[in-house]
Amino acid sequence: MPSPTFRLYNTLTHETEPVEPIEEKHLRFYSCGPTVYMYAHIGNFRSFLTADLIRRTAEAIGWDVTNVSNITDVGHLTQDDLVDPGGEDKMQRALEREGERFANIYDLARHYTEAFLEDWGALNLREPEVRPRATEHVTDQLEAVIELVEKEHAYTTDQGVYFSVESVEDYGHLSGNTEAQQLQATERDVVEDPDKRDPRDFALWKHDPQHLMHWHSPWGWGYPGWHIECSVMGMQYLGDRFDLHTGGEDLIFPHHECEIAQNQSLAGHQVVNYWVHTRFLQVEGEKMSKSKGNFYTVRDLIAPGPDDDHVPDSVREQGGVDPLALRYALMQGQYRKPFNFTLDTLHTAARHVRRYQDAADRVDAALAADADGPDELGGRLGPIYDRTLEAMCDDLNTPAATAAALEGVKAIEQTDRLNGATAQSARNWLDRTNALLGVVEPEADQHTDAGSENGLAPAHLSDSIDTLLEDREAARADGEYARADAIRDTLEALGIEVMDRPEGTEWRRTVELE
Repeated sequence: MPSPTFRLYNTLTHETEPVEPIEEKHLRFYSCGPTVYMYAHIGNFRSFLTADLIRRTAEAIGWDVTNVSNITDVGHLTQDDLVDPGGEDKMQRALEREGERFANIYDLARHYTEAFLEDWGALNLREPEVRPRATEHVTDQLEAVIELVEKEHAYTTDQGVYFSVESVEDYGHLSGNTEAQQLQATERDVVEDPDKRDPRDFALWKHDPQHLMHWHSPWGWGYPGWHIECSVMGMQYLGDRFDLHTGGEDLIFPHHECEIAQNQSLAGHQVVNYWVHTRFLQVEGEKMSKSKGNFYTVRDLIAPGPDDDHVPDSVREQGGVDPLALRYALMQGQYRKPFNFTLDTLHTAARHVRRYQDAADRVDAALAADADGPDELGGRLGPIYDRTLEAMCDDLNTPAATAAALEGVKAIEQTDRLNGATAQSARNWLDRTNALLGVVEPEADQHTDAGSENGLAPAHLSDSIDTLLEDREAARADGEYARADAIRDTLEALGIEVMDRPEGTEWRRTVELE
């Protein structure tokens, strides 16, 4: 059977379209990652799951995939629904909130980054080829801001550097927010800078020498704006033309709208062809909120602590749910529709995952026994997988895909005697289904695929490692030892050993890449 056409809804065109990679059979895409100031909640992970399923579906039809997913550890302000947000940096506010738990803001960022990666692995999400951090690319961001000023797409004031929305023709096309009057009427432009030219203009660089994380720039000490980070990191690792960009629907405006304006001003043409956004998640029919007691992080549900009273008794009494059950539950709503997460959905998902696991145990036992006999399942399981894949290619129709896949489990359960040939067909089907949906078994070895245990693709990222080491040396020279240590820790977490020698700094991979 030929591979079905992979179709996704493109927010930019408001249509479901066939995905046609720029490079034949090679999907290159960027996924907006977390701001690491707290534990990520299940709504965040629904968006990350969408990116994972795009990757798995593309690979299932024979494409190569290069995915970049960032870590935001500076510059994301609290009023992020505003075109030019005000308030405090979320990282800085988190450090104030957590008191003496962390020695500095870099320790806080490291803690929540590690927690995020643990949750990511628990939900069986495949690692991106590159996971850049905003603080590691400040020099690149400064170069981009300078370029935008030189091209007259940006201007400076005493408070910072602003992107001039008037300098681009189609600002607002992604979100529909096209008129300056719309912003003025809602009084959402809370950043008070009398030298701003247009209420839609947004900051590329904030002048603030008192900020806990600041860097020197041509405009004085400060830090980058949130929007410029993703533009720079996306184009650095994927080039100035790539296929797809994912994120939650809350990022459509202003974050992704601003990214598009920056990208096109820097590159001189459209950079991203498809924009894919995941809709909001509710819990038991209500907006997720700590005040309502229905705000759940991943670890709340898979490993609740004794003091987590907001976690339902049915979850706490069993010590948490299987992470694959949480993944399965989040897949019961298609990404493009609002999803109501309920305990009933979660417990039903747990029962279904247990069926997969029981089937897999039975199949493996039959493979070990290797009894003689004809294959009684191959002819039935093949079409079931095809229908599962077709559903995923149909704009990630996960409810239809999981329903189809359950028919395969049922077929295995109803087979009275699994001989060797039948068990092999069943194992092949389980492996293919797991590769596509990720709900059968944890992929313990998936982090070694394509060099992603290091978060790095092989040789072509050596230059990026050298850049990080240069940033570390600059930090040490400036006496910013916490930042230098944070860069070294990041490299070590990515599988890079840093060796300081009298003749200079060297590095080597601690895990060999193929």
